[in-house]
Amino acid sequence: MKKYLGFIILGSMLLLAACGSNNSSSSDKEQTVTIGYFPNLNHAPAMVAKQKEMYEDHLGENVNVEYRTFPDGSTFMKALATDEIQGGIVGPGPAINNFISGVDVQIIGASSTGGTVIVSREGSGIKSWEDIEGKTFISPRVGCTHDVQFETFMKDKGITSERIGGSMKHVTGEPANYQSMFENESVDVATAPEPWASVLEKEANANVVVPTSEVAFGETLPAAVFVTSSDMAENNGDLIQKMMDAHKEAVSYIQDNPDEAVDITIEGIKDITGQELEKSVIENAWTRTNFTYKVDENVIKEFGNASYDLQFLKEKPDFEGFVNQSFIN
Repeated sequence: MKKYLGFIILGSMLLLAACGSNNSSSSDKEQTVTIGYFPNLNHAPAMVAKQKEMYEDHLGENVNVEYRTFPDGSTFMKALATDEIQGGIVGPGPAINNFISGVDVQIIGASSTGGTVIVSREGSGIKSWEDIEGKTFISPRVGCTHDVQFETFMKDKGITSERIGGSMKHVTGEPANYQSMFENESVDVATAPEPWASVLEKEANANVVVPTSEVAFGETLPAAVFVTSSDMAENNGDLIQKMMDAHKEAVSYIQDNPDEAVDITIEGIKDITGQELEKSVIENAWTRTNFTYKVDENVIKEFGNASYDLQFLKEKPDFEGFVNQSFIN
């Protein structure tokens, strides 16, 4: 009887040990991290990181990495606010607008600078900024990065949009559709992120009215920034650091391997938009874009104040806690 009881106790101990082992493995349960980005050239680091599996390498085997693309900053920011994505690349305009509105968003790095070009439709008669008064221009969204850059430039010249009492008419649309809108003459001017400005030059014979070097904040403003929520940054710092390390690796790869990065970007844009852009188009756009993960916080503040001056923001922005450079230093 004692021997039988001993077997029961030993069996119970083994069962408890097995249960403990199962509990230990459950702590290693796979989690999913979703990265968001746009099919624009200044989001090339995301396409390179995806193709080279850099996020997968940095985040490790227990993290399932997914990617989601967006047509504009508004839908991107909604996805971030609802935790559908944990981070990614977006224009500084939507990030600022949402931060000021109380959305939990934090800039933790840059993606690129430059890449915004103002072009006019062939046959529009627009050869310089003076000819734009009373014309119709298009940007991806009202108050987006490229819109603010263009309207700031024009406001400095004394010309504003109808929204604030001026003469310029404003419509919105996806950059990939700008060519068809030029061809049907529904718009006269486009404030275009690359590579779509170069597409319009080559395919629609568009005229460059304001080059990247002259448009407001053209060569200093981050054309795209890497963002996450402050909640993620504070409570999942190790995870965010690994995401930023992958992003930094992608930027460095682009700097060191521009020819291959061009090919990856062409394929990445094709996968999203269905349009296979010519290599010469991307190479032209590349000359107007500088890839970097470093953020100039002062330029971000200047850009935010410009958004306020254009009445995209109801209050002058307070940027306390908006830029967090701890993950790139």
